Amino acid sequence: MYQDRFDAGMALAEKLTQYKNANGIVLAVPRGGVPVAYVVAKELGLPIDVIYSKKIGHPKNKEYAIGASGIDESFVVPHEDVSESYIVQEKARIRAKLLEMKKMYTGDKEPLPIAGKIAIVIDDGVATGNTLLATINILKKSKPQKIVLAVPVASKTALERLSKVADEVICPLVPNIFWGVGEFYKEFEQVSDEEVIQFLRLLSKAKADQHG
Repeated sequence: MYQDRFDAGMALAEKLTQYKNANGIVLAVPRGGVPVAYVVAKELGLPIDVIYSKKIGHPKNKEYAIGASGIDESFVVPHEDVSESYIVQEKARIRAKLLEMKKMYTGDKEPLPIAGKIAIVIDDGVATGNTLLATINILKKSKPQKIVLAVPVASKTALERLSKVADEVICPLVPNIFWGVGEFYKEFEQVSDEEVIQFLRLLSKAKADQHG
């Protein structure tokens, strides 16, 4: 059980010490993953960016992910009962949403390059892993040197699935019975867009001060 997302971030940072000041980048899954990633990036002395991707839900059950779309890339598992036109529409809709989100969080700033770097993907927890599975498959197209998935808590089934696509998976808490991510936090409020912007600014300011 974690006190809050900062506590969870400290727990992950302790498990990721070998990446301190490495040629790496911390990629936060918005919005809940951002405070966790902020702590990790700060402790490891690494830059942070947001990983923009959202799941493409099945037309009959939006919660069931059949893939995910990023701003430039997407990954979809073909389903017989899902038409190509639905996928095209969904990708366009998600892409527009992600571009709005990116504009709000980082403005016109170019995303940090990922090619050849150790990409440390961070969320606040994983229930099914469907969205992250597709997100990691999108991330592979950016050709990172290695993909490390680090989450404070996850279900056993999600971890098994994710360890097949990530090069390394770090998860300090894998409960036998898993109902939902929020159960394993004493405080688990929604993270607002304003908070995301604040965390990203704080970290880029800290980096600038270091180099200044």
